[in-house]
Amino acid sequence: MFSSIHFQSKGRATTNASKPEVIAALQAIVGEENVIVEPERVEPYGADAVKEKFPPEAVVFPETTAEMVAILKLANEHIFPVTARGGGVGYTGGAVPVDGGIVIGTDRMKKIIEINADDLYVTCQPGLTTYEVQQAVAEQGLMFAPDPASYKDSFIGGNIAENAGGMRTPKYGVTKHHVLGLEVVTATGEVIRTGGKTVKNVVGFDLVGLMCGSEGMLGIITEATLKLLPMPEATSTVRANFHSMEAACKVLTKFTPEGLLPMAMEVIDKHCVAAIEDNFAFGLSKDAGAILLVAVDGSKEEVERNALTIERVINENGGFDVLRAKTKEEEDKLWDVRRAISPSLMKYGTLKINEDVVVPRSKVPELVARIEEIGKRHDTFVANFGHAGDGNIHVNFVVDRDDPDAIRRARECVSETFQLSVNLGGTISGEHGIGYVKSQYMHYAIDRPTLEIMKGIKQVFDPNGILNPGKMFV
Repeated sequence: MFSSIHFQSKGRATTNASKPEVIAALQAIVGEENVIVEPERVEPYGADAVKEKFPPEAVVFPETTAEMVAILKLANEHIFPVTARGGGVGYTGGAVPVDGGIVIGTDRMKKIIEINADDLYVTCQPGLTTYEVQQAVAEQGLMFAPDPASYKDSFIGGNIAENAGGMRTPKYGVTKHHVLGLEVVTATGEVIRTGGKTVKNVVGFDLVGLMCGSEGMLGIITEATLKLLPMPEATSTVRANFHSMEAACKVLTKFTPEGLLPMAMEVIDKHCVAAIEDNFAFGLSKDAGAILLVAVDGSKEEVERNALTIERVINENGGFDVLRAKTKEEEDKLWDVRRAISPSLMKYGTLKINEDVVVPRSKVPELVARIEEIGKRHDTFVANFGHAGDGNIHVNFVVDRDDPDAIRRARECVSETFQLSVNLGGTISGEHGIGYVKSQYMHYAIDRPTLEIMKGIKQVFDPNGILNPGKMFV
């Protein structure tokens, strides 16, 4: 079970949303069958991957922008909290109604409005999963590049709200780099359109960029226009063992002098390797101190040339048992190892605290070495893996949930890890966001004047504090 160490689960909060006249009004807006209020049915919408429960008073499923507008106008009239929710797979509680009220589920907003191969964009509603969008555009030989590990479960709206990353980030960037335009319903029920269908657009402030990573605190996305790319002709993945995490991470900067920018560079430490092998028996060597996965894409000739370069660089820098996938099936199996990590780590304890710090890529070797020291100093088990190519490491402190002292030590580890990341020129979250889980650490990364500006922006967009209260700011 995944969990935070920062909050305890609490009972159902009661706000004006539970009034009979409010429930009746919600049913009139979206249909009685699209409003659920029974405690056993709303409970799953009160938690995300953190697994702490804050059940809402109702869950509402609109299908259109007009319905979204009506819901938010009702919320402002009666003053109750509204929390937007996509796939509910986040790690910081961003889609969890900590102050009660209603959850707006975007499950019914699943239309693809347009796929434009000439101008390289897709316009869609927020309730589609990343995978569904990728599959739809792939039929026309196109690619939507962002690929969070939860791509089959995470919704496009949630990816934008959290500015999700993924394994292809080193080459293609994060979600915000692929959002051209948005339709957003503000907290007060106004519809605004930001950006458009063009790559270049400097008319007014960059409200698209502001919405990316805003965690549903400024508005609810009802339509997105996303940038597409031609599907690469070929891909190739190389996997190699190293004697230590530090040695594997030192290779990350060795590709640049070769004129090579890999699509993905993922690193997995020895504890992850052992857990994966125990659970799935992939045939990994438990003697490896770390595994490095490096992928490239492009034309067939380019991919072959770059894969050979990767193999050479790895061999020259301490890698061994180097393996390159020869077929698409073999390549998928190599990446199955990476996707198997999170559930496998539960062999080490009953409470896994998953943080996602990020530093400049050249600082990753120092980061992982010092995190291991932090774990040893506080007698806390730690396993590291993640998107080493963009400096984003998933740090997992695993303890017994019934051991208060172990949880206290883990809390100290988290705090020191966040401070370390900032000291190395990075920050406390690369892709998971802040939510309520990391809100107490915001001041590590953001100074007070900047925080006050952010609060001012929130006030402009949401004067009554309707949208996703209890997040980010403490």
